[in-house]
Amino acid sequence: MMVGASSLRCISQPFLPPHARRRQLYSTTSTNWRPISRIGSNLFSLHPVVCKDEGKTATDSDASSKPAAKRNSKILINTVSSNTVDGADNKAEQPFLQPVSISIPVGDRHILVETGVIGRQASGSVKVTDGETVIYTSVCVADDPSEPADFFPLTVNYQERFSAAGRTSGGFIKREGRTKDHEILICRLIDRPLRPTILKGFYHETQILSWVLSYDGLHSPDSLAITAAAVALALSEVPISQTVAGVRVGLIGDQFVINPTVQQMEMSKLDLLLAGTAEAILMIEGYCDFLSEELLLQAVEIGQGAVRDICKEIDGLVCKSGKVKMTDMIRLPPPDLYEHIEDLSGGGLIVALKVKSKIPRMKAISSLEKEVMFALSGDEYRREHAIMNGLKTEDATLSLEKRVPGIEEDEEDEEVVDGEVDEGDVHIKPVLRKPITKHFDPVDVKLAFKEVTSKILRKRIVQEGRRSDGRHATEIRKIQSQCGLLPRAHGSALFTRGETQSLAVTTLGGSNMGQRLDNLTEVDELKRFYLQYSFPPSAVGEVGRIRGPSRREIGHGMLAERALEPALPSEDDFPYVIRVESTITESNGSSSMASVCGGCLALLDAGVPLKCSIAGIAMGMVFDTQDCGGDGTPLILSDIIGSEDALGDMDFKVAGNETGITAFQMDLKMIGITVPIMKQALAQGRKGICHILAEMSKCSPAPSRMLSMYAPVIHCLKVQPEKLNIIIGSGGKTVRNIIEESGVYHIDTETNGLVKIIAKDMQCLEKAKNKINGLIMIPTVGDIFRNCEVKSIAPYGVFVEIAPGREGLLHISELSTKFVSKAEDIVKVGDRLDVKLIEKNERGQLRLSRRALLQNEDQEKSSSKESTTASKEKSNKEFHSAVKEKISKELASPVKQKPNKELAISTQEGSTQINGQTK
Repeated sequence: MMVGASSLRCISQPFLPPHARRRQLYSTTSTNWRPISRIGSNLFSLHPVVCKDEGKTATDSDASSKPAAKRNSKILINTVSSNTVDGADNKAEQPFLQPVSISIPVGDRHILVETGVIGRQASGSVKVTDGETVIYTSVCVADDPSEPADFFPLTVNYQERFSAAGRTSGGFIKREGRTKDHEILICRLIDRPLRPTILKGFYHETQILSWVLSYDGLHSPDSLAITAAAVALALSEVPISQTVAGVRVGLIGDQFVINPTVQQMEMSKLDLLLAGTAEAILMIEGYCDFLSEELLLQAVEIGQGAVRDICKEIDGLVCKSGKVKMTDMIRLPPPDLYEHIEDLSGGGLIVALKVKSKIPRMKAISSLEKEVMFALSGDEYRREHAIMNGLKTEDATLSLEKRVPGIEEDEEDEEVVDGEVDEGDVHIKPVLRKPITKHFDPVDVKLAFKEVTSKILRKRIVQEGRRSDGRHATEIRKIQSQCGLLPRAHGSALFTRGETQSLAVTTLGGSNMGQRLDNLTEVDELKRFYLQYSFPPSAVGEVGRIRGPSRREIGHGMLAERALEPALPSEDDFPYVIRVESTITESNGSSSMASVCGGCLALLDAGVPLKCSIAGIAMGMVFDTQDCGGDGTPLILSDIIGSEDALGDMDFKVAGNETGITAFQMDLKMIGITVPIMKQALAQGRKGICHILAEMSKCSPAPSRMLSMYAPVIHCLKVQPEKLNIIIGSGGKTVRNIIEESGVYHIDTETNGLVKIIAKDMQCLEKAKNKINGLIMIPTVGDIFRNCEVKSIAPYGVFVEIAPGREGLLHISELSTKFVSKAEDIVKVGDRLDVKLIEKNERGQLRLSRRALLQNEDQEKSSSKESTTASKEKSNKEFHSAVKEKISKELASPVKQKPNKELAISTQEGSTQINGQTK
């Protein structure tokens, strides 16, 4: 239908969103704003949208629904006729959504959801508030569809603005930079539950942007961001199957709490993030401290109930303010294409899927896919294929029968047993049983071929009970492990499970090796343990660029890190910072759980005293077994490989030990599962974990369980907090000098008075320890320090080291008892002296004296001489007294005396004479 120029006129109207000007017209008869149509369809046909709350369609005429006043003036081109529509005048309705808000009860509080206020030009936008935490999320859809693929073009970006907490970035450039790791993890939490709900065949690129605009430090924004993104997507034009919501579940004591606060989570034994629809669960991710399967299932049930209530409220909001979904833009492969592919490649796929090894199996399937695409696609694809492969274009346009000789099936083919195909003998050609009357789009052929491959794989697993590598549903691949293969590393392990292999390396260090996180809180977090996961392209035999860690690598690393963290010793028992690197050297399914097993062995090999060993396993599922010839009961697969992950319905990772779970993560490719299915998967996963732990105990060589000789030595000292300034010194000068002189790696100080010395050996450690002990020593006036070294000489005196790192001033006047003009006349650097502390000021500076000790020595010498003389006099007196006493006794006794003879007695010093005879 052509519209003449006379039927167009300019009307003064409010500003129309750009995407609306390009793509759609708006209804002029209802306050419920709805797009009328898309480009390429009848512009004048209305899409009625039934609102359950109002009981009428968006095309109903209601005079009372017209706006009361005009809006800002803008130019709008509209299609009108000479007569008014439904009796309305020529004034157009308001093109923007009216502000709508709802309050949703979640746990013990309400969250506020508002739309139509911010981001009105986006396809969908909401502002969600919990307490004083505010998140704004928008959804935008590209006008033109992307090339069809088996992966929906959805991108999610989440950012925490520092202004939300009244802060600025700590870097030189005071603005937010690249996406931080924990923001990437939240992006993944948003993406994983929303992607399965988007209808197949919709290929318009979609972008979800989420910002934290306000953060109160109490209500965590991650679970809120999932709900905000789900609401914005439900309000947008993106066709989805069901509404999604997300919550966090904590376990405080014996009570489960929905969306606990940050303070409550510090006491919680469980951190579970759950997203789903009103009927089923789409995604779970969580970490716990060896929680039992029963408690985990209870938490999931409680979380699912909260999600169900939120989804009902969101559905009411979508009825009021949601836009018409772009269902007319859904493009699916033709139904008869599947029949042609099954007819052409069904037998070949059965043979290819029985190949045991991954690389030959993938090559066989890829070769078969190329043949099918060549047969079912048009001449244009054949010409492109010929140019890329250096063939003649004439040969490329030949029919399949002429191009492939011997197209008929070989009747002498032997029966192939699961997992027993010789990879060197795989030569599969498609067999054409029906004539092809038309050609199909190559993209449709590629998508349909993948679905047919998935269908055949599922049917073989369900009907025959065998998988591609020949295992049963509960069977686990062969496990091999060894430790200590890297001699200079602190700890190393190589864990191999089937065709998945992880090389794990543990490094120990001080707090300077810790990972610092810049977050919204005022105190930056320092991680004592972190695991870094890398997945090079060589792990799958491919060539690719080596860049920074991808979102997948960051997510897998965090899952393995949180799985091992509950088994680590406390910092008091093991004061090291621990880093684990997991490099995937081979991959065929569940490389993150291989990182858990390899990381555990590497920690043990490094001498980390783990509480217990931890293992992980990935579970898969074939949900609809009835379509595959089964009884309809979901089939759970243990230890899935890559093809079972890509073509199956579930990827459920579980880590823990024999008694409990430490980490879990579940992603689905279908619209949800129920709690009973989860219960079955957890029970089967626990058996697998026990089996893997038993195989890990057979590790050869076994973990050393001792610190490596190349690992640093750490010693902890506890000092009074006010003495930390003495150890650190002005601008860190003192502590740097201690590090340089002792040769230690690093010295850490904490505000509580804890000092950690990290050294390469015990000799360096003892040097630093003695210097610190000397610094924190409390000298008192009058203390004497012997054999102290002269460190430096100044014009006014010398500086003497009374203890390692502790010096005092020996003034020139205190060097000697005599006058000294120059200190160099008495001492030189390196001499050793005895000094006495005579003064200590309020700044802790010490004044020493040598003169005081010299004076004491002179006094001691003179006093010693006097004491010697006194001692001699005392001994003489005692001797004289004894002699006199003896003489008196002799005189008292009767003696014959000669007449006229006198008894002459005289005393001299040191002797006595009696009658001229000395005695």
